[in-house]
Amino acid sequence: MVKVETLFTSIFQSSYDGIYVADAHGNGVMVNEAYTRITGVQKEELIGRNLQELEREGIISESVSLKVLKSRKPMTIIQTVRGKEVLATGNPIYSEQGEIEYIVTNVRDISELNRLKLDLQQSKALTQKYINEIKEFKMKEKMQLLLDGIIAQSKEMIQVLHLVQKVGRVDSTVLLLGESGVGKEVIAKLIHRASDRAQEPLIKVNCAAIPQHLLESELFGYEKGAFTGADSRGKPGLFEQADGGTIFLDEIGDMPLDLQVKLLRVLQELEITRVGGRKSVKVNVRVLSATHQLLEKMVEKGTFRQDLYYRLNIVPIKIPSLRERKDDIIPLACFFLNKMNEKYGLDKTFHPDVLTIMEQYAWPGNIREMENLIERLSVTVDQREIKVTDFPFTLPEAANDMNKTTLRELLEGVERDMIEQNLAEHKTTRKTAKVLGISQSALVKKIQKLGIR
Repeated sequence: MVKVETLFTSIFQSSYDGIYVADAHGNGVMVNEAYTRITGVQKEELIGRNLQELEREGIISESVSLKVLKSRKPMTIIQTVRGKEVLATGNPIYSEQGEIEYIVTNVRDISELNRLKLDLQQSKALTQKYINEIKEFKMKEKMQLLLDGIIAQSKEMIQVLHLVQKVGRVDSTVLLLGESGVGKEVIAKLIHRASDRAQEPLIKVNCAAIPQHLLESELFGYEKGAFTGADSRGKPGLFEQADGGTIFLDEIGDMPLDLQVKLLRVLQELEITRVGGRKSVKVNVRVLSATHQLLEKMVEKGTFRQDLYYRLNIVPIKIPSLRERKDDIIPLACFFLNKMNEKYGLDKTFHPDVLTIMEQYAWPGNIREMENLIERLSVTVDQREIKVTDFPFTLPEAANDMNKTTLRELLEGVERDMIEQNLAEHKTTRKTAKVLGISQSALVKKIQKLGIR
């Protein structure tokens, strides 16, 4: 069994962020290797030395640890360490008596974050340029594309496909955004097919479907004897299997924080280390990722790393929901019906009213919901023609009634409801009239006109 001290040291030294620990007097006690890598300051220059000394010598511009000792609360500052800007966060550790015993300082390289932000801004500008080019493109007639089940007659989807063709020619990291069921995996396949890596593997990983304790070994592989039950020969991970090709990380928002750190290192260094292994393995992989979650909100909450978000979000592609691309609903429905007819040897058709109701329905499950529904109707409806009555949903009655109601009838209905509710609550016409802001005689006339008892 691993000793607690050994485990603590391993965790402390393996952190990707720099960590520096000072005691209650401001003397350096511990520092990890990442701190030296980020700042260039050796641990011998820090251990046993007082922070005020380091400030006087100009090794650090100002000490966040001394600020924490003074304020007795966590603090974050931008600190210059030997000429390099870092983001330093100091946290106090208290004794049982409530006195500060140690201050733990975490440092991150701001220059790296600033560079990633610049990359993100440039990529967004590039994306906007592509979209503007598409808008200027004059189409003589509506274009319908059928690519692996993608129907693109709407301008919203045509823009996405043109952008896919653009990014397919380069190796930029792409983040696919959109609701569940909009076809993010299909778009990932198109990007891979449009790239120079089309003849190499496309490896798909659903980060939400693999148990968290197995995800690391699945992604990065493991050496023999790495853990109980491991294959005695070891196993290459999915990144190694995708070497030369593309790896698609679906539901990236569900990846645990500790793995996010390791994924960031893979993206930065283009090399992986197997679980239980000591040597790094270079990989030549293009990374595509997808999520239905709002990663920016997750970054604000601290459930997704900001630096990884910048690294993944080089070229974002927002895939519209089905209700945002209404021009594609009828072509998609016909495509799926033909697909089911061929698959099951059927000859089903839609009643014309069906197409109307499908255009007006919101499709919360998007294309996946439509395909599953049409397959169900194809195999369960007895007659050849699928009718509106065969559908499990109908449009809200209120919406249908609203179209048949005149403005006068609508206003009278609102008046009736308000008067009846207030009469039931206040009992008398005098009190009700006062609440409604009209005279008692006017209220009595309205009650008689509207037939209210």
